[in-house]
Amino acid sequence: MINVVLRLSARDLVHADLVSCGWSGSDLHLAGVAKQLERARIGEVDYLAVCPATDIPVAKGGVDYQVKAGVGTLWQLAVHPALRSCGIGAFLIGAAELRIRNRGLRQAELGVEENNPRARALYERLGYVAYDRQPDSWDERAPDGSVRRYETMCTLMRKELT
Repeated sequence: MINVVLRLSARDLVHADLVSCGWSGSDLHLAGVAKQLERARIGEVDYLAVCPATDIPVAKGGVDYQVKAGVGTLWQLAVHPALRSCGIGAFLIGAAELRIRNRGLRQAELGVEENNPRARALYERLGYVAYDRQPDSWDERAPDGSVRRYETMCTLMRKELT
């Protein structure tokens, strides 16, 4: 077995990064991310990229400050599939929590799909606690190229930040 150590940094995601983020979703998803970068420009959200020394994103995710007053809501968290279970998701969440604290807020929330127990286990390990459920939906690109509405149920989780 060979151990590989990556030095990671978190920075703002920029439009130029989107061409190398195809692993995170379809062209439809990335068009939505591009719109969120406009919200980042005016301070409504932070959108982060986690990068090794190559400065090419291997994880991304946002913090929305408009969902609930006094709370940073994490969303659209994604890690490159080949690099999952390497600590990158925990690094991303830690960077997002730091952004929330730097705004003077002390609570982070997120929703996790109920059919994603692996992600929920990560959030629980990081101190997030379930408090409710709610449906969610978004448009996605189907394998045949059409656009369809994806519907799911999410567990809402929160964490008090110190």
